[in-house]
Amino acid sequence: MRRGLLWRTGGAMRARPGSRSRPPGRDPTVSSKSNAEAIRGALEAMNAGDFEAAAEFIDDDVVWHYIGGAEPIRGKAAMVAMTGDREFTITTKVHDVLVSDDHAVALVEATATRGGRTFQYRTAEVCHMRDGKLVERWAFSDDTAAIVDFFA
Repeated sequence: MRRGLLWRTGGAMRARPGSRSRPPGRDPTVSSKSNAEAIRGALEAMNAGDFEAAAEFIDDDVVWHYIGGAEPIRGKAAMVAMTGDREFTITTKVHDVLVSDDHAVALVEATATRGGRTFQYRTAEVCHMRDGKLVERWAFSDDTAAIVDFFA
């Protein structure tokens, strides 16, 4: 039985001869495992306050959609500049990481501290990955209004 890029032989699904199973220009050595390692590595580095190490897992042209932001942050340089002016800290505990060749989703429990106040919340960090680096990120939380209020 043939459908799209896959065909069934003896119960196994295989790529149809001549079809592409990956987008053109995609590095075939980068796997979903490396995407999981990249997300975990970036979060661990951010927890340690090592933004230079975290930046190694982020593409230079990253698009970073953040909770409560009308417009995303565009580019790693803009993200680095933003971290220098922070008046808060965020630490995370990774509950789980779900990955494919092109995406990673980190389920995160976060604790933010700002002006002597502490706030705990959960997010799903949805990331588009390319060649083992984060190229676009969206965050969805369990209480967006409370997060926006905390960081206002």
